[in-house]
Amino acid sequence: MVSGRYLRARRSDAFISVIAALTMIGIAIGVATLIVVMSVMNGFRDELLSKILGLNGHFTAFPIEETFDDYEAVRDRLEGVDGVVSAVAFVEGQALVTGTYNSTGANVRGMTLADIEKLPLLYSSAIAGGWDDWDDLQGVAIGGRMASQLGVTVGDTITIVTPDGPRTPLGSTPQIRSYPVNVVFDVGMVEFDSLFIFMPIRAAQNYFRLYEDRLRDGMEEPDIMASDAEIDATYERIYTATAVEVFLNDPDATWDMQLELEQAAGRPMVFTDWQRRNATFFSALQVERVVMFTILSMIVLVAAFNIISSLVMLVKDKGADIAVLRTMGATRSSIMRIFCITGTAIGFIGTIAGFLLGLVLAVNAEAIRAWVSNVIGVALFPPEVFMLSQLPSRVDAVEVTVVLVMALGLSFLATLYPAWRAAQYDPVEALRYE
Repeated sequence: MVSGRYLRARRSDAFISVIAALTMIGIAIGVATLIVVMSVMNGFRDELLSKILGLNGHFTAFPIEETFDDYEAVRDRLEGVDGVVSAVAFVEGQALVTGTYNSTGANVRGMTLADIEKLPLLYSSAIAGGWDDWDDLQGVAIGGRMASQLGVTVGDTITIVTPDGPRTPLGSTPQIRSYPVNVVFDVGMVEFDSLFIFMPIRAAQNYFRLYEDRLRDGMEEPDIMASDAEIDATYERIYTATAVEVFLNDPDATWDMQLELEQAAGRPMVFTDWQRRNATFFSALQVERVVMFTILSMIVLVAAFNIISSLVMLVKDKGADIAVLRTMGATRSSIMRIFCITGTAIGFIGTIAGFLLGLVLAVNAEAIRAWVSNVIGVALFPPEVFMLSQLPSRVDAVEVTVVLVMALGLSFLATLYPAWRAAQYDPVEALRYE
C-alpha cells in the first residue's frame, strides 16, 4: 500500500514520478528491442539454414580413385541407411549463360525428376512452367532473379557456354548449346535464384562430357572405315556423376552418421558435412547474435541505473515520511521492503510492457518492414545484401525468458542500495533536519 502511494504522482513530487515513468519506458524499450532483434536473428539463421539445406544436403559425397559410374547404386545404398531421409545424385559444372538482354555466370546442376521431387523446397517453388516430363525434355529450370537479369521467361531460349568443349588438333573448343526454359523457380534465397540452373541429368552429362565410351564385352576395336552404326554397336556409353548428396532426419547428427555412411557407400568417397562447409558463415552468425545481445542488454542496464537515481530522489523526498513510519514502529526491514517493492514495480511494469511490445513487433516484422519501406521509399534489408527476399522472425521462448529474467533481476538489484539507505535513516535526525 505504501509503495503504491509513493508511485502515484502528487503535485509536490511530480518530478520524481516523471523520472520513474521515463525509467519505465526505458526498460520497456530495452526489453522490446532485445526481443525483436534476437527474434529476427533467429529467423534469419533458421531461414538461411532451411534454404541452404533445402537444396544442399547435410552430407555431400565426392568420389575418389575410381570413375563414378555406379552413382545410382551408391545413392540407393546411402538412402537405405537408418536416419537418412533421402539421397540424390547430381552432375554439376560452371558456365556462362546468355539470354535476351544480358549474360551471367551460373552453376549448372543436372538431376533426374525423381531426385528433384526429393527436394520439396525446389520442387514446390516453380512460379512459371512445370516439372512434367522433365527427364524427357531438353530444357532447363532457372531462378526468377536470373530470368529477370537475362530477360527470359518460360518458352524462351538461353545459351550455355563452357570453355571445356570438344578437343581438336588445335586445342579445346568452347562448348556452346542452347536450351529452352521450361521452369522458372523462386526459392526465396538470392544466391540460388540468381545463380543456379537445373537441367535433366542426361542432358547435363552430355553437355559436360561426363561419360566414357567403352568396348562392349567380347567386342574388338572397329575398323577405321566402320560406319556410325557399327561404332555404336561396338561401344557402350557409360555416364558418370559429380557427387551424391545425403539428407538426414537430424541435421546435427553428422558426426554420428559419417562412419556408417562411408561404410554403406561401398566405394572410396569423401564425405563433407554442412557444418564444415558453412562453418565460417554460421560461426559469424553465432558471434553476431552474442555481441548484439550483449550490446542491447546495455539499454536495460542503463534503465536499471535510472531506477537507482529515481529511488534515491524518492528516498530524499520521503525522509520525513520514513521517520514517521519508524516512530510508529516500522522496522528497518519494512522500510527496505517498501522501497524495494517501489523500484521493482517500475521494472516489472516496464518489462511487461516491453514484452508485449516486442512480441507484437517480432511477429509482424516483415509487414512492418514492408510498410516502412513504402513510406520512406527506401528498401530496408535489401535481398541482394541479406540473401533473403523477406525479413524472417522467430520468437524463441527460452531467449525471451532470459531477457525477462535479466530485466527483472537488474530492476530488483537496482533497488537494493537506495532501499538500504532508506532503512538506515535515524528518525530523530530526519525529523530534526527535515
